[in-house]
Amino acid sequence: MLNGLWLSFFVVAAVAALSRWLLADDPAVFGAMVESLFAMAKLSVEVMVLLFGTLTLWLGLLRIAEKAGLVDALARVLGPLFARLMPEVPRGHPALGLITMNFAANGLGLDNAATPIGLKAMRSLQELNPSSTTASNAQILFLVLNASSLTLLPVSIFMYRAQQGAPDPTLVFLPILLATSVSTLVGLFSVAIMQRLRLWDPVVLAYLIPGALLLGSFMAMLAGMSATALAALSSLMGNLTLFGIVVAFVVIGALRKVQVYEQFIEGAKEGFDVAKSLLPYLVAMLCAIGVLRASGALEAALDGIRWIVAWGGWDTRFVDALPTAMVKPFSGSAARAMLIETMQSQGVDSFPALAAAIIQGSTETTFYVLAVYFGAVGIQRARHAVGCALLAEFAGVVAAIGVCYWFFG
Repeated sequence: MLNGLWLSFFVVAAVAALSRWLLADDPAVFGAMVESLFAMAKLSVEVMVLLFGTLTLWLGLLRIAEKAGLVDALARVLGPLFARLMPEVPRGHPALGLITMNFAANGLGLDNAATPIGLKAMRSLQELNPSSTTASNAQILFLVLNASSLTLLPVSIFMYRAQQGAPDPTLVFLPILLATSVSTLVGLFSVAIMQRLRLWDPVVLAYLIPGALLLGSFMAMLAGMSATALAALSSLMGNLTLFGIVVAFVVIGALRKVQVYEQFIEGAKEGFDVAKSLLPYLVAMLCAIGVLRASGALEAALDGIRWIVAWGGWDTRFVDALPTAMVKPFSGSAARAMLIETMQSQGVDSFPALAAAIIQGSTETTFYVLAVYFGAVGIQRARHAVGCALLAEFAGVVAAIGVCYWFFG
């Protein structure tokens, strides 16, 4: 699947470029595409420089957590649930604790912490995979839930809006929470259908129902807070949680007689090796995305969508937010750039800017996640992971637009 997708990016880009040359007399498009190839190769290295430090730090801390027994403790707590959702993973396996920590970090918007933890979890799941190149059911479920954007505190979105002068940066908090809940549920249900998982199992419901009630109560509490208090709480919870995890790992490790410094170094070495193996996959995916964008194919698709929407007599305001949705599956940095450009050109509290912010907060860089997570363990056959992840992505975009009309229409 990844082979076909990667090839299709270049084929579509080539067709779009030829069309611009022959029909619009624009031969400069080929120079732009070649320039984009080299720019994306350079960007891949720049991304890797950032990942080297992040992966080294967090995998060093994770080694301390493993030696202190924290990962095993989390695995025991969630063992009954994952025994139903991931029957191929033995109870008490370290992968279960790592998966839990990854979901928690994603939920709090701690991307820098979530990615290295997720890579560690994927490598742990690969140890149980009978195939070295084909994704297992457990790996697919884990990846799809990651690609569905498990975000409860979208702190980065608040920051972008504040930077652009929004009087109420947290205005989109509840819409994002609703939209990302839809994308996550669609991702879970689609994988459950493909893998014939029994979500109505009493054990699964015993975990999911209290979680839903807790989320509802949390939303009700936040809805009664002022925008200033909510923004302060979001920032405090994100930073406090991140630093609290670091301190907890080190202190608990020391209390349990773990040689924390030595274990950190051992884990950091592993992080360095993991980061080094990702570069070829990043270069391949980012270069293909860059060529697709430089060819004008994405812009042509947007014009076509606007024409169809107008022809159907529908409100076209959301179309100006679609560039964020269209590039988000491929590149997080491109989506952020699209979001900021929409805020600047349309106004930070305009309908398109609000819709783009909700889309940014409720969707994920699906192809980037596929390339990084599967690339880290050498997976080449993704099976139904791509389809389920894209379905969750699409559900997140539709929900984001619908919620935007509900709140701000």
